[in-house]
Amino acid sequence: MENGGVCTPQIRQVLLLFVLLGMSQAVSATGSFSVAEEMQSGSFVGNLANDLGLKVRELSSRGAQVVSKDKKQSLQLDINNGDLLLSETLDREELCGSTEPCVLYFQVLMKNPTQFLQIELQVRDINDHSPVFLEKEMLLEIPENSPVGAVFLLESAKDLDVGINAVKSYTISPNSHFHIKMRVNPDNRKYPELVLDKALDYEEQSELSFILTALDGGSPPRSGTALVRVEVVDVNDNTPEFEQAFYEVEILENSILGSLVVTVSAWDLDSGTNGELSYTFSHASEDIHKTFEIHQKSGEITLTAPLDFESIESYSMIIQATDGGGLFGKSTVRIQVMDVNDNAPEITVSSLTSPIPENTPETVVMVFSIQDIDSGENGRIVCSIPEDLPFVLKSSIENYYTLETERPLDRESRAEYNITITATDLGTPRLKTEYNITVRVSDVNDNAPAFTQTSYTLFVPENNSPALHIGSVSATDRDSGTNAQVTYSLLPPQDTHVPLASLVSINADNGHLFALRSLDYEALQAFEFRVGATDRGSPALSGEALVRVLVLDANDNSPFVLYPLQNGSAPCTELVPRAAEPGYLVTKVVAVDGDSGQNAWLSFQLLKATEPGLFGVWAHNGEVRTARLLSERDAAKHRLVVLVKDNGKPPRSATATLHVLLVDGFSQPYLPLPEAAPAPAQADSLTVYLVVALASVSSLFLFSVLLFVVVRLCRRSRAASVGRCSVPEGPFPGHLVDVSGTGTLSQSYQYEVCLAGGSGTTEFRFLKPVIPHMQAKGPGKNSEENPTFRNSFEFNF
Repeated sequence: MENGGVCTPQIRQVLLLFVLLGMSQAVSATGSFSVAEEMQSGSFVGNLANDLGLKVRELSSRGAQVVSKDKKQSLQLDINNGDLLLSETLDREELCGSTEPCVLYFQVLMKNPTQFLQIELQVRDINDHSPVFLEKEMLLEIPENSPVGAVFLLESAKDLDVGINAVKSYTISPNSHFHIKMRVNPDNRKYPELVLDKALDYEEQSELSFILTALDGGSPPRSGTALVRVEVVDVNDNTPEFEQAFYEVEILENSILGSLVVTVSAWDLDSGTNGELSYTFSHASEDIHKTFEIHQKSGEITLTAPLDFESIESYSMIIQATDGGGLFGKSTVRIQVMDVNDNAPEITVSSLTSPIPENTPETVVMVFSIQDIDSGENGRIVCSIPEDLPFVLKSSIENYYTLETERPLDRESRAEYNITITATDLGTPRLKTEYNITVRVSDVNDNAPAFTQTSYTLFVPENNSPALHIGSVSATDRDSGTNAQVTYSLLPPQDTHVPLASLVSINADNGHLFALRSLDYEALQAFEFRVGATDRGSPALSGEALVRVLVLDANDNSPFVLYPLQNGSAPCTELVPRAAEPGYLVTKVVAVDGDSGQNAWLSFQLLKATEPGLFGVWAHNGEVRTARLLSERDAAKHRLVVLVKDNGKPPRSATATLHVLLVDGFSQPYLPLPEAAPAPAQADSLTVYLVVALASVSSLFLFSVLLFVVVRLCRRSRAASVGRCSVPEGPFPGHLVDVSGTGTLSQSYQYEVCLAGGSGTTEFRFLKPVIPHMQAKGPGKNSEENPTFRNSFEFNF
């Protein structure tokens, strides 16, 4: 394929692609137009729509444009009416030289789909150049014995016009010795020969002169003149003869200046000056005179100017050998210039599209053409791009290619591609041209914001100050520009019972979270909500994450004593038989703490006692026990102050006051000790009353216990965890107090306790454990073995 390009790497695929593209994108029509040279810019050439059968609006909608192989735009297309107009004045001689016809080739590029239309523009010659003789005066030395009919060469005139406007005829001014005869040289140029009509006589006339006129075939014709001087010389009857009538040589176009091309040789049988030969070019063009030089004595033809195969492929010239007497011989030399790979391929871009939206299917990125003005293998081109790119080259008509995306592009994977298009010829050595383009991928909002974590856990200490910054969430968006700008928001809560709007707020710009009010661990230990991140793309995309807020407990609650009650009423008195053994359980101080964790771990300590050493308090469960045997000397009434302290930092505490009465037995009536000893008669009377009253109270108490047990059994199904002891009146409400998770016993107990109202003493009694929640670890094991001391108590007041 001459001056063609092949897209690598698979030649067969390219050939198949040529066939397919020929059906869809190849030239569907060829337009031929003609215009005379030297017409002004803007001159009408023809109507493209009418000539090719296209609709004018199709030219506009498909973005038709005229492109050419070189970078000069000689034509312009008016897409409003389809007229082709000249962009500049055309000079046929400059464009084509002596080539006839002078045809320029253009292409019309149409998009959607891509299509090329071939246009041929023939530039017609006008007669704007006159014939010109390189030598205004010609000197001929003609022997006097030249026979009638002898022919003498004259220099031809040069006319840049071609065809009928070129040199057509030669004439000379009237004379009696010569006439002009027309000849055609190997370049198809007409040149004149002077023919002798009448024998010359040196003695009669030694010199003649006349005007040589060259006429072209234009209308009106143009002419050029030169003076011809003929000097008659004495007899020389032998003409020079060349060894060869035709010389043909080859020379590389990159030959260095001064190289010997060929040596021509001739001889003359005459002697003296008539046998001395000199060599000259005859009827040689200006290009020959510029490029070659002949040595007048040796006949060596040497190179004087660089050769260019792409401009002139061969030279033909006539060599004239002239002896001293004026006779000459001639020979023809043909010099064939051999092409070498001295021209790298050229890449001409017709259109380039950048940036390209991501996720777009196959898209034409660039339309370009390649050309190598060398010939043969030196002009064959291989076109390629790097294989690791998602682009493909497709060949179109002649040497046109399209660069297209092979698949949809992803900006987040790669936002820019640097593509090097390499055109390499097949000459030796191979020459290549690289063309670099940068294709940018524009962003499409195809990525939703993503949080750095699917869920966040934030810890906030209770009693915080309002507007406290409690943490942050962060989301990123792989898109760019406004598509990557993220706005944060709180999503509607799923649990409508949580007043989220009054608890937290979020900064829409940076995702910072703030607590709007002070939090109370005892009221709200934890809550969770969802946050959203929305980008500013169109349409907007969003993501969400779960935020869980844990309120950290602070030691802001003092222990609260459940038993014995510390409400300012008459104190509850505990009865202890004097026969009690050491370690006898007198009562149990029950307290709770509204805090959690170690802030709710309670310890007990006997702070004050009427008689130190008689009673002791277990530090971990609050049990008050006797420390030794009781004696008659011990006071009957004792007051104990128990300190209940939590494990917080700093610790908080509360005190509980116990009243203990030592009795001989539970049947002994309990009365407050008199302040002073009464008279014996009064004591006996009082004893009787006390016995009667104690018996009545005991009977009433046993009846109340039986009634309570019956009611308890009836209500157990409805109040498994909460019991009530019906009390007609009293300082405490008749509801169940549940101590759970913050208690002070080593085991879990439920006690039913009743407060008997209506008396001035208001006694508080443990009746019995109802349902133990945990089994004791074994006999003799105390609660000190469990450091947590979580217990559960139920009290009916």
